Amino acid sequence: MSRGLVTGGALCALFLGAALLSLVWTPHDVAAIDIAAKLRGPSAAHWLGTDHFGRDLFSMILVGARVSLAVALVAVGIGAGIGVPLGLLAAARRGGVVDELVTRANDLVFAFPSLLIAILITAVFGPSAINAIVAIGIFNIPVFARLTRGAALALWQRDFVLAARVAGKGEVRISVEHILPNLADLLIVQATIQFSLAILAEAALSYVGLGAQPPTPSWGRMLAESQTMIAIAPRLALVPGLAIVLAVLGLNLLGDGLRDLLDPRVRRARA
Repeated sequence: MSRGLVTGGALCALFLGAALLSLVWTPHDVAAIDIAAKLRGPSAAHWLGTDHFGRDLFSMILVGARVSLAVALVAVGIGAGIGVPLGLLAAARRGGVVDELVTRANDLVFAFPSLLIAILITAVFGPSAINAIVAIGIFNIPVFARLTRGAALALWQRDFVLAARVAGKGEVRISVEHILPNLADLLIVQATIQFSLAILAEAALSYVGLGAQPPTPSWGRMLAESQTMIAIAPRLALVPGLAIVLAVLGLNLLGDGLRDLLDPRVRRARA
C-alpha cells in the first residue's frame, strides 16, 4: 500500500470525522455572537480562538466541514447518477443519434468555464447551498459521461461482451451486468477527484457570497470575512484556508493511491 494512499486516507478520515462529529456535538453554538469575546486567542474554552464576532472557530470549522461534505457528496452524486448512465447509453448506441447528442452536449458544457457558469446559476436563482449543489452537479455530469463513454467503447469490443451478445443479452443488460462493473475502479478514482474539485467550487461560491448563507458556517465565507482582519488576526484566514488545503490534498492523494492500487497497468509501469 502506497504512502500517498495512507496519507490521503488519514486526511479524508479526519475530514469525514469532523463533519460527522458536528452532527452531534460542537463546543459552542456557531450562531452565538459574543462581541465581548471577539478575537480571543486559543484557550481551553476556545481551542482555535474566536473570530471578530466572538464565535468559536473550532466549532465553525467542524460545521464548515459538514457543509463542504454535503455539497460535494450530493453534487458528485448528481454528476455520477446522470453522467454514468448517459455515457453507458452513448457507448451502447455508438455512432448513432443518441451518441452524437450526448457527445455534443458534453462539448457544449465544457465550452464554458465551470465556475463562471456556477456563479451565473447561483446569481440568477439566488445564493444558497441548494443552488450551489445544483450548479456544481451540472458540471460533473459531462465529466462522468465522457469518461464512461470513452472507457465503455473499448469494453464493447472485448470477448466477454461479444459472448454476452451471442447469449442474447440486450444492450441495457450488457451495460449493467458487464460494462459497468469493469468501470467501477475508474469511476471511483474519478469521483475522488471530482469530490475535491467540488469542495473548492463550494468554497469559491461561498467566498463570493453565493454558497451557504449565514448563520451556517462555510470555509469559503470564513476566508472572505477574514480579509479585513488578516493583519490583526491572521489565524482567521489560516484556519479555514488550511482546512480547505488538507481536505483537497487528502482527496487527491486518495485518488492517486486508489488509481495505483486498482489499475494493474500503473502497477506494472512502476514495478
